[in-house]
Amino acid sequence: MKLEFIGLDVEVVSSKHPAYLEVKGKVVDETKNTIVVEMRGRDVIIPKPGNEFRFTYESERITVTGSEIQHRPEDRIKKIR
Repeated sequence: MKLEFIGLDVEVVSSKHPAYLEVKGKVVDETKNTIVVEMRGRDVIIPKPGNEFRFTYESERITVTGSEIQHRPEDRIKKIR
């Protein structure tokens, strides 16, 4: 959880919104409540709450729920120390 998500490959693996289940790509930005994914040349904004994400980091897949990472990126790193 202490990772910087920007630049990682991500896919939405569980969501209440069916269209989000098709989202797969590279994280290009992150806020407290959203993750921005570049997918097929366009940016898709996905809310963190209510979604489950699978990140790929150094060939390892890490699955997290959006509520677990619902912090500003800089605050999330401080809170986990």
